[in-house]
Amino acid sequence: MSLLEAVLLFLSGFFAGAINAVAGGGTFLTFGAMTLGGISPISANATSSIVQFPGYVTSTLAYWSDIKRMWRGALVLALVSVLGSLGGALILLSLDNPQFQSLVPWLLVAATALFAAGPWLTPKRAHQEDASRGRSLASPFLQFFTAIYGGFFGAGMGIMMLATLGLTESGDYHRLNALKNMLATVIAIVAIAVFVSGGVVAWLHAALMAPGVALGGWSGVWAARRLPQGVVRGVVIAVGLALAAYYFHRNAG
Repeated sequence: MSLLEAVLLFLSGFFAGAINAVAGGGTFLTFGAMTLGGISPISANATSSIVQFPGYVTSTLAYWSDIKRMWRGALVLALVSVLGSLGGALILLSLDNPQFQSLVPWLLVAATALFAAGPWLTPKRAHQEDASRGRSLASPFLQFFTAIYGGFFGAGMGIMMLATLGLTESGDYHRLNALKNMLATVIAIVAIAVFVSGGVVAWLHAALMAPGVALGGWSGVWAARRLPQGVVRGVVIAVGLALAAYYFHRNAG
């Protein structure tokens, strides 16, 4: 690996962390940077999961007081998240790189569309608790399939979870966001364990990007106070569509 490639990987991690802090969608950058640099799609996907993991942990810790008040009710969702993520990660490893590469542009289009629809899918902050909602079979059912997606690919997983939890769980925005962060951490832990045991992680690339993600996440908080989220979301959507177009062209070639 050249010095330029190493710098570009660090910068992709930095901007991914910053974008995650402002609007989400940093996975597009880490996944894209690795695949454009010659890493196989499966390895790039697995390595992105590791690079993004510290962000899941810190987001969960930030909501720790909320999580302690609802952990009993979240146990079922955590269990189905383990099973779903395990299934999704194993499905990924059952594919070879050409098979997964043929799916990548479609996954990128779906994740980009999900990200673009995020403002309409995310529960409103003023959402009030409704005791008649939650604790239904629909909640673990939808979470199971969200976890499969998270273990398999992961881009847009947070928005998907906020949307489904908003439909099936009671509570205000912060309760749902705390639950989402905790479940995302569970999904990531299981998927990472599978990917590490499968030997598909590009550790050097992860080591170069992880400090960038951490620094970018800190800087992103500063940027979040100054940049319109619409501008950042537009950049993420453009990156997602550009990567999808690249893979459609690459697969057709």
